[in-house]
Amino acid sequence: MSENPSPSPSAIQASREVRAVISRLRRRLLNAAEVEDLTLGQASVLARLSDRAGADRVGVTASELASTEGVRHQSMTATVTALAALGLVERSPDPGDGRRRLIALTAEGRRRVAEGRQVRQEWLVDQLQTRCTEEERLTVVAAMAVLQRLTHD
Repeated sequence: MSENPSPSPSAIQASREVRAVISRLRRRLLNAAEVEDLTLGQASVLARLSDRAGADRVGVTASELASTEGVRHQSMTATVTALAALGLVERSPDPGDGRRRLIALTAEGRRRVAEGRQVRQEWLVDQLQTRCTEEERLTVVAAMAVLQRLTHD
């Protein structure tokens, strides 16, 4: 963080615009997959589980998901229950603590996540191709490098 006590007007404006654009882009990307039987919250949970699947863990708890998603435990339990009813996630006992249940994607859940990611990627590529010039696309690439730098400690 900067030692400057007051941020510059450009930093304030950039912050507002980045957050607004990322929020709208996230909604557009999620809607691009046209997952009619899933809410945005359910799709987000599936993506989180997919991202965590590469780790050496069998699954995650509802409490961990709730914390990551910024929702109450009860809300996450309802989301997981709905996803389990659709056959997209499964719950199993935690081998390290029998009182806890671990949540993981099923094969169908992994397929749906992969399919959704492909559709969203195709949508974004099409938007960039048809609505932007080559110079604008290169500007987006440069801007992403700056934002990427902000996410690394």
